[in-house]
Amino acid sequence: MSDGMFRTVSGLKQGYDPDEVDDFFTHARQVYESGPSSGLSSKDVRGVAFDMVRGGYVTAAVDAALDRLEQAFVARQRAEFVQRNGQDAWMAKLSEQARTLYGRLSRPDGDRFAPPEGRQQGYEPADVDALCHRLVAYFDKGTPLSAAEVRAATFRSRRGRNAYAEPSVDAFLARAVEVLLGVE
Repeated sequence: MSDGMFRTVSGLKQGYDPDEVDDFFTHARQVYESGPSSGLSSKDVRGVAFDMVRGGYVTAAVDAALDRLEQAFVARQRAEFVQRNGQDAWMAKLSEQARTLYGRLSRPDGDRFAPPEGRQQGYEPADVDALCHRLVAYFDKGTPLSAAEVRAATFRSRRGRNAYAEPSVDAFLARAVEVLLGVE
C-alpha cells in the first residue's frame, strides 16, 4: 500500500484524514515487512480510528483495506502460533474462544447483553439477536458465516433499558470476528 492510494471525497463531504490514514498504512507496512511478532496485531488494526475531515479519503475504501490488513495479520499470527505450538493447539485455542462466545449466545433473546446506562443510545435487541442466531447456526451446524458478514452487520438504534449497550455488543462481535478469521 502506498501513500495517497485512496480516492478522496469532494471538498464538501467528510472522509478519513489522509495524513492519518497514510501514516497508519506506512507504519503497518513497515511492521508487517519487519517479520513475525513485530508490535502490531490484528486487534490494533481493527481498533484504529481516523478523524473525519472535509475532502478526506473515501471511508468504504479505507475500511475495506483495513479488513484486508487485519486478515493478513491474523494469517501471520495463526502461522506463527501453529509453527510454535502445532495445528491442534491452534484449533484448541479457537475452540476455547468459541465456547466462551457460545456461553453468551445461549442466553435468551433480549438478555444477551446489558442495557446502556440511563437513556444512552444502544442497539435494537432484535437486530443483535438475529445475528446471534446466525452465529449459533455457524457453531452448531456449520452454517456458512464469514467475518466480513459479521463486520457488515448493522443494527437499528434504541435508547434506554430496552436496548443492548453498544460497547458490550461491539466487543463480543470483535471476538466473534477473531474466531471466524482464525478458521478462514
